[in-house]
Amino acid sequence: MNKSVAVVGATGLQGTAVTRHLLGDGWRVRALTRDPDGAKAQDLRRAGAEPVRADMEDVASLVAAAEGVWGLFSVQPTVGSPGTAPDFTSADEVRWGRNVADAAQAAGIGHLVFTSVAAAGRHLTEPLPANLISKWHIEQHIAGLGLPATILRPVSFMENFTGGYALQNGSLVSGLAPDTVQQLMAVDDVGVITAKVFSEPFDWIGRTADLAADALTPVQVAAAIGAALGISLPYSQIQGLSGDFAYAMRWLDEYGYRADIQATRRIHPTAMTFTTWLERTGAAQIAAFLAG
Repeated sequence: MNKSVAVVGATGLQGTAVTRHLLGDGWRVRALTRDPDGAKAQDLRRAGAEPVRADMEDVASLVAAAEGVWGLFSVQPTVGSPGTAPDFTSADEVRWGRNVADAAQAAGIGHLVFTSVAAAGRHLTEPLPANLISKWHIEQHIAGLGLPATILRPVSFMENFTGGYALQNGSLVSGLAPDTVQQLMAVDDVGVITAKVFSEPFDWIGRTADLAADALTPVQVAAAIGAALGISLPYSQIQGLSGDFAYAMRWLDEYGYRADIQATRRIHPTAMTFTTWLERTGAAQIAAFLAG
């Protein structure tokens, strides 16, 4: 097997984690990015990856960047998630995901791994937020092309609690009810699992797996962060939300991801709990944000 993988979105949270774990497992990695000369891309170069220019709006650039590699990792921004451009839409997300899949087919990729989101596809039996349906449309395009693919569906990321998206005015904030149990996954563990999937293609091609490692209410999350940092961190539910974001919060309150945590642990037995994630990296990231 040609032990090389092209990583789309390599300078983002998921792409960086995937790149790091692939390199650690001895893979050659092409780090696809719109800015191969940028600071994050150069950090990946120093780690051993090869930054290559590619834009998810430009299929030709994706094909050129993926030529000659065996595997390809695909991830797109999600509307409303931390760091996503304000004018980014679900239509943009779907188009970018389809472009990457089309490029994978054109380049003759041997194994495509796409990170979607848990619960994608359940809109066939229950109402879903738009950001979950968009991922499902990308999944359907991959299936329609007949690509040798694996779909990973993580739940909400623990890293969402490390910045202004969740930490405001001395409180942890979100649109969730205080007693809603939210399933969580560390981005680093998505990188671990993705590297494992690429290393076991015969076990993984054709499979879809939800990924979740812990489940806590917002009040419990706030208490865990407060304990880790030695501070008081109350939880405050945002009121007056509207549109898609308000519906996404109501969906989490009423339905939720419902991923099988034990199934994730069978794939990756040491996947981090929220407390473990705080001990290893999360508390330091949150402290740095609060100090800034």
